[in-house]
Amino acid sequence: MIKYIIFIIIASILIIACQVEQDMLASKRLEIKEKTVLLRTLQSEINILQEEVEILSPEKKRDSVMVKVDSIYIQPFVRKVNIQGSVISDETVYASSEIGGRILSVNVKEGQQISRGTLVATIDMETVQLQINEMKTTLDLAMTVYERQKILWDQEIGSEIQYLQAKNNKERLENSLATMRKQLSKKNIYAPISGVVNKEFASAGEVAGPGTPILEILDSRKIKVKADVPEQYLATIKNGQQVKLSFPALNEELFSKISLIGASINPTNRTFEIEMNLNNVKGMYKPNLLTEIEFVDYTKDEAVVIPLELLQEEVSGRKYVYVSKKDNDGRDIAAKAYITLGASYEGSVVIEDGLTAGDLIVTEGGRSLVAGNYLSPNM
Repeated sequence: MIKYIIFIIIASILIIACQVEQDMLASKRLEIKEKTVLLRTLQSEINILQEEVEILSPEKKRDSVMVKVDSIYIQPFVRKVNIQGSVISDETVYASSEIGGRILSVNVKEGQQISRGTLVATIDMETVQLQINEMKTTLDLAMTVYERQKILWDQEIGSEIQYLQAKNNKERLENSLATMRKQLSKKNIYAPISGVVNKEFASAGEVAGPGTPILEILDSRKIKVKADVPEQYLATIKNGQQVKLSFPALNEELFSKISLIGASINPTNRTFEIEMNLNNVKGMYKPNLLTEIEFVDYTKDEAVVIPLELLQEEVSGRKYVYVSKKDNDGRDIAAKAYITLGASYEGSVVIEDGLTAGDLIVTEGGRSLVAGNYLSPNM
């Protein structure tokens, strides 16, 4: 019993010690976080004091720094998005046999341009032809029996049932023969549309089942570009919106309009489909041809726009650029302009706040400046 109590006491002490150790670790981590924030705040205050010292110190202003400045002006800003898509046929059909059988011949080749109604393949119907020949012989006999029974019936000789049986047998055989002849007419397979033979699925000598595709035919005159767009642009894309289509393999660009926007989001890659119609009279655009689609994502008619490379950042995270200001003596000095950033695109960024039209921004030499430096600006 005493040993059990001692074990309980020791275990309790160990648990308490571990808990104390964990509490101390969490406390130290919190203290480090707080001091890091304090350090950043102090560094920011130091930077501000250093700038004020630079401004108030005459000896620091003695030499001018050669820089290049440019005037800020209002301009339109456009952000574009590029995605990849591909050319697809607007109409793709399959030539197949309705009844199936061994393929006797395939009369076209892949890549061949054909017209609607062209004979593209034939199916072996020898068995059906033999059945038709046999059916004709049987029908001839049935016709003879029927005619004789009819003569006897007209002369009121013989029973009615014999006459009706002969008539029914003749009509049944006629219907069967018509069905077989219709099947025989399906031995020829014709192109359902005009277009290009894209794929040959079966060759002569192979057996094709009913409805099994033998050829794939594309209407190359009616094609379109299809692309998957990330769902983040769902509010941007509009039906009828103009887009630029580029075909790297053809070194060609053209403008088209969005003709279709998908009604659902693909849950796998979080995209939706868009389609653009193409005129392919010359037949240059081939199915699966790589296409680059460019559309406008954001526009602002009147914006202050500067190069991204001019941005600088303090330890605190505040972003600024250097501008040229006049001091009381009319000399050019460097001053920090703290800015609020907006949309960016291709190395340029919109400034939402901090700069106005007419401000002189330092475009070259800003990395070596401190606030208060005299400037020798070169426009």
